[in-house]
Amino acid sequence: MSLPEGTFDSRWLQDADLHSTHMTSIDLETMSLESRAGVFGALSDPIRLSILDYLSRDQRCVCDLQEALDIAANLLSYHLRILRESGLVESARRGRWVDYRLADGAVAMVTAALPAPLVGWVAQ
Repeated sequence: MSLPEGTFDSRWLQDADLHSTHMTSIDLETMSLESRAGVFGALSDPIRLSILDYLSRDQRCVCDLQEALDIAANLLSYHLRILRESGLVESARRGRWVDYRLADGAVAMVTAALPAPLVGWVAQ
């Protein structure tokens, strides 16, 4: 079952407790512009946003993501690699399967990537 086009559930961003993440205040203060842009690059694709939406609900096996998103395995692998490399998603091998979940620091990373005036706006 696919999400309707243009649908993104941002609850994973809005309902976050930033104090429960692994990122420290030093990490947030020293995030380079390149790193911040990399986070937005990872978020800039509808397929990757759909993946994040599914992972915001629970950890998912790659086979479940492929079925839900109805995309080719190589395309899903590409998008998951971008999300892993950006630090937004983590994976764990379970036999021959790979499970994915949102990284513990994903919400703090997205928040830290925002320009300072927008951080308060998002929290409202």
